[in-house]
Amino acid sequence: MIPISTFSGRKVALFGLGGSGLATAKALVAGGAEVLAWDDNPDSVAKAGEAGIATADLRGIDWPAQAAFVLSPGVPLTHPKPHWTVDLARAAGVEVIGDVELFVRERRALQPGCPMIAITGTNGKSTTTALIAHILKASGRDTQLGGNIGTAILTLDPPAADRYYVIECSSYQIDLAPTLDPTAGILLNLTPDHLDRHGTMQHYAEVKERLVAGSDVAIVGVDDSYCSLIADRIEKSGRKVMRISRRQALENGLHAEGSAIVRSTGGSSETIADLAGIQTLRGSHNAQNAAAAIAACLAVGLSRDEIQAGLTSFPGLKHRMQPVGRIGHTVFVNDSKATNADAAAPALSSYERIYWIAGGLPKSGGITSLAPFFPRIAKAYLIGEAAPEFAATLGEAVPYEISGTLERAVAHAAADAAADGAPNAVMLSPACASFDQYKNFEVRGDAFVAHVAALSGVTMLIAS
Repeated sequence: MIPISTFSGRKVALFGLGGSGLATAKALVAGGAEVLAWDDNPDSVAKAGEAGIATADLRGIDWPAQAAFVLSPGVPLTHPKPHWTVDLARAAGVEVIGDVELFVRERRALQPGCPMIAITGTNGKSTTTALIAHILKASGRDTQLGGNIGTAILTLDPPAADRYYVIECSSYQIDLAPTLDPTAGILLNLTPDHLDRHGTMQHYAEVKERLVAGSDVAIVGVDDSYCSLIADRIEKSGRKVMRISRRQALENGLHAEGSAIVRSTGGSSETIADLAGIQTLRGSHNAQNAAAAIAACLAVGLSRDEIQAGLTSFPGLKHRMQPVGRIGHTVFVNDSKATNADAAAPALSSYERIYWIAGGLPKSGGITSLAPFFPRIAKAYLIGEAAPEFAATLGEAVPYEISGTLERAVAHAAADAAADGAPNAVMLSPACASFDQYKNFEVRGDAFVAHVAALSGVTMLIAS
């Protein structure tokens, strides 16, 4: 835990007592703050009380006496309309912040030079975050991984001079962190997302820009127009910018050329790392993720040899294009996190011959957008509620069976793949939510791994 000493002896109101909210309340209390917390869920309020957190309906507190209002990132700050607590705080002139802001203030107070890498973007941020943390850990550095990737930031160890922080930031968290100032900030890409919470694409982009605008080194993917303009603005402001691209050669920056990540400076270029043979970093989208990770690790002082070693040993992000087992010329890939068609596309683009397990609770649009990848699919194995709809979309373009269950799909796909003379992948990339058959995509992915582990002759590539 990181005790928040910067609010010691001061009153702080807090709303949202889920996992990260409760961790934030505990960190504030541990640092000496007088916290009054609340949540719309009575069970969460009761749990906070059991943990020794003072609770009160925030409609009736003395708002002008509060030094700050800490809001859970899951609660609307601006759109579709501010939460009622936000209105009360603003009416009283109380600043509204989140747990990431508490962390960066504590870092500045205790160890302002402590290396911090912050990552955001519409797509790829979890893989990039996990990759950076792995490279740092593999090099022997004290590495703290948290934020939107699943570990509440204030549950990490306190800032220390030789401690490296790798923090994934959602747009919601950035919106509540007005003084975010990482050593290296990464903005991977921008496409329309979360507009129900940000109102317009312009506002969404402005929020994302804040992370890199406050960084010592701004690492920006320039393959979309929003990010390209952001990189230009930050550079004009006088901050250091490192551009990255998976699609175009750059005069200054890092870009992909085949499996190589090339660094260019003033027209001269050199290969800085090579992704050849790294199964967990297949595909052009992962070339962008790797380029961002390399740029960040260089910015905080790692050597090229340390970076290459970390890239080579990267085990992949669990449930995201994760090779989990092998039988002969068949690799088994867990891409359970692909809960819609857009999320499934990177995995389908990364293998030439695929025995595809798809289906679950369908999302709007189905899998029609994946038609360009159908020639790569040797056969599809359809499960869950989406099976009839997906079968209709596949039609005569792709051989398929309606397997029904994941266990049956794995068994049938493995048998068909074994009889295939060409290298291939049995891939769970469902393009669907899991809720018709599983609690969440993690449980679904774990079930896939268990079914693969039960196959005869399999060599597992991860602990099962």
